[in-house]
Amino acid sequence: MSSGPAGPATRTTGNPQASELISHLGPADLESQLRRDALRGLTAAKKSIPSKWFYDHKGSMLFDQITRLPEYYLTRSERQILRERAAAIVEKTQAKTMVELGCGLSEKTRVLLDAFQRRGSLTTFVPFDVDGEVLKMAAVELVKRYPEVEVQGIVGDFEQHLGSIEVPGRSLVIFLGSTIGNLNPSERASLLSQLNSSLKPGDWLLLGVDLVKDTATLEAAYNDSSGISAAFNLNMLSVLNARLDANFDVGGFEHVARFNPATEQMEMFLRATRPQKVRLNTLALDIRFGRGEMMHTEISAKFRRSGLESELRASGMEPEFWWTDSGGSFALSLSRKPGGNKAQQKTSYGD
Repeated sequence: MSSGPAGPATRTTGNPQASELISHLGPADLESQLRRDALRGLTAAKKSIPSKWFYDHKGSMLFDQITRLPEYYLTRSERQILRERAAAIVEKTQAKTMVELGCGLSEKTRVLLDAFQRRGSLTTFVPFDVDGEVLKMAAVELVKRYPEVEVQGIVGDFEQHLGSIEVPGRSLVIFLGSTIGNLNPSERASLLSQLNSSLKPGDWLLLGVDLVKDTATLEAAYNDSSGISAAFNLNMLSVLNARLDANFDVGGFEHVARFNPATEQMEMFLRATRPQKVRLNTLALDIRFGRGEMMHTEISAKFRRSGLESELRASGMEPEFWWTDSGGSFALSLSRKPGGNKAQQKTSYGD
């Protein structure tokens, strides 16, 4: 990946094996982004808040619970593919550096790290996340488990700071959990184009994507019977209350998650159950919600192989391998930036 300048960053040195934590986002940067997003989204004709603001500490913990729910098949399905294909991914990419976008605690990633450890080829792991505290927690565990790998954490927004990543040797960038589905088509195109520009010829991109399937299965995954998904969605209002000195009545909203067959994506909203007037003191802003009015909080696009591979090729990447779980619910797509050592290119598509 490239090493072009991406603006000032702060560096924190900890355990020597962990190298350093490079931060491109301080508290002031995040607050400025939230104020901008809230002002734009809450004053629009159709109110919305970007899904990245779900993840305060409570939101992160709630999402961790969601990944363990019986209805939420995505994490289990992706982990199955990783277990079955990790050795092949290591062999085919022969990466010296692995970069993970939106890493969180990097739990699933350890399947790949274990496979690289058995081969003894990986020298550097770069976990990249917007949440510095979560990144620090992950780095501590990773250094203990993989002492031979240098861990270089980066706190940043992958839509802004991809150019800050400096990697030695052939790299593998991974973006798991179908997180790319949280972006609309134009945002995905922009991100994939930025990734292609950042990668060196011969580098690889591994994407985890959820696949189109029956509506009942999809909607159940976002409307679990224990109510954790609802609590996760509603926690967005608590984040806004705490960080923007607002007075949303959390009890006056309800969770809505539904599949849109026209766009083939899950859509999440918060719906007002009664009229509300909300004050956001930090923004000196008053907004009103009518009964039944909805605020959009997240999309989760569901993919088909042909569509995703068209998007990848449009960005300049070349899809080379496609693996699904046993139920055909989820997929891993491995693509390569053309060029580099031709001897390392694939010999048979879809192994």
